Amino acid sequence: MEGNNKKGYAWAISAGLNAALAAVSAKLITPQIVRYGLVILFNATMWGCYVNSLKALSSLQATVTNFAANFLSSGLAGYFLFQEPLSFQQRMTLLNGGFHSGFGALQM
Repeated sequence: MEGNNKKGYAWAISAGLNAALAAVSAKLITPQIVRYGLVILFNATMWGCYVNSLKALSSLQATVTNFAANFLSSGLAGYFLFQEPLSFQQRMTLLNGGFHSGFGALQM
């Protein structure tokens, strides 16, 4: 069962990263048709990863992990690619261990 949880977390993190990639591609890509195509591709991939994470984790674990991955990767992408300032909450999340600190509270 432990190996199944690890796969579930990997799927949930992948879902969050794909959601962030959809947002980044919507901002970076200039040709409209390519932009829409990438957003649809990343969102479809995100949903597939999220559904797979639900097979191994509780809905709470999958949702919180997905949200954390999306929140952190979107914030870092905004900071490094678009020179957007990080909010206080994002900085504290990164300083407190990011993903790792949230996973311990989710073990059920």
